[in-house]
Amino acid sequence: MAAPDESEKNQDRLGSCIAALHDGALEAVRAMLEQMHPAEIAQLLESLSHDERQVVWEMVDPEVEGDVLAHVNDDVRASLIRGMEIAELVAAAGALDTDDLADLLPDLPDAAINEVLLSLDAQDRQRLEAVLSYPEDTAGGLMNVDTITVRPNVTLDVVLRYLRWRGELPDATDQLIVVDRDDHYLGLLPITTLLTKPPTLSVTEAMISDEPAIDANKPASEVAKLFEQRDLVSAPVVNDAGKLVGRITIDDVVDVIRDSADHSLLGLAGLDEHDDMFAPVMVTSRNRAGWLGINLLTALLASWVIGLFATTIDKIVVLAVLMPIVASMGGIAGSQTLTIVIRGIALGRVGSANARRLMAKEVAVGLLNGVLWAFVVAGVTILWFRDYQIGAILGVAIVINLVFAAFAGAVIPLLLRRFGADPALGGGVILTTITDVVGFIAFLGLATLFLL
Repeated sequence: MAAPDESEKNQDRLGSCIAALHDGALEAVRAMLEQMHPAEIAQLLESLSHDERQVVWEMVDPEVEGDVLAHVNDDVRASLIRGMEIAELVAAAGALDTDDLADLLPDLPDAAINEVLLSLDAQDRQRLEAVLSYPEDTAGGLMNVDTITVRPNVTLDVVLRYLRWRGELPDATDQLIVVDRDDHYLGLLPITTLLTKPPTLSVTEAMISDEPAIDANKPASEVAKLFEQRDLVSAPVVNDAGKLVGRITIDDVVDVIRDSADHSLLGLAGLDEHDDMFAPVMVTSRNRAGWLGINLLTALLASWVIGLFATTIDKIVVLAVLMPIVASMGGIAGSQTLTIVIRGIALGRVGSANARRLMAKEVAVGLLNGVLWAFVVAGVTILWFRDYQIGAILGVAIVINLVFAAFAGAVIPLLLRRFGADPALGGGVILTTITDVVGFIAFLGLATLFLL
């Protein structure tokens, strides 16, 4: 029998937790939490209602509270922090690595921030300031300053003795970073090389000197692409002067990839990936009201276009029955192109160099599919209503709308990106408006010209 996948395990865990909460079996919940990784606890908390979440949070081991806070999304983190005492927050923050602490610190109340900073020694405070000096969505914001550096003029034997003296390595350490006396980045010394090459070799002879470091100001999305393309586990980060300031590890990049995927999916509906799924009704309602208002305006625009052809619809009522077909076909076709282009932009595969080629290809696809489905829909309409003219008009309108939908689906994200807007955020709302308006104008306009 196949082992249950991670999703099934999470669902079973969630069901057991909710059942135990309802039965008042709090010790069973506490025992369950003790067996869970902080990331799993974070996912469980995000899946619970507000009241259930507070009960479970009170049972989380204080030693892992900081790690749990680092894993939950922004809205859930804010709600948990509001219920914690300053001393609890300081203790939770103190157990975190520098990069995770840098992510958590802005969400803490001012009093807690001051206490956390005072609790750090001079070196840790300097490290934290180094991370906080860069925007969160850059390599500098992602990096961890806990690095192991070696000089190029020592032997591998000296490096090995130094590591034994340290006693432990930072997580995800697959290579040591070679720097000069002024901390300028020179190259990398893989652990495998250190263990397999003769100990008499110098670091200069054994190191990789042609592997470039990542600029601290490079966007996080670009960092994720580098890790994907080079199959990296970790990478050094340097400032504008070429000095080593930290390193990025694969676990941080996975978070970037996950957040990017969530953003692309939810952004098409105008939603935020950091929203609390189980936030109070009024909070969620308020967050979504804005986009519903925008959608109302676009719907009113489409209704106004229909109103322009009210006389035509009054005389030929069957048009009202067929209108949704044109709009729906255009909407689906446009969404397919929109999704492909947004994904291409996110992966760096679509830019000014190939945008026209992609646009021409998508328009050609829209034309081909438009002609294909125009014949199908026209044939169905003729059989249904025994009217060749309406069937032909509907077919032509579908071709027009599918071609325009493909064009709009390619152009909208490119234009939004050029003007500095997020291509994923609200692109679907704009596209739906365009396909509705063009579809109604094409269908009802042709019907007005040829049937009245």
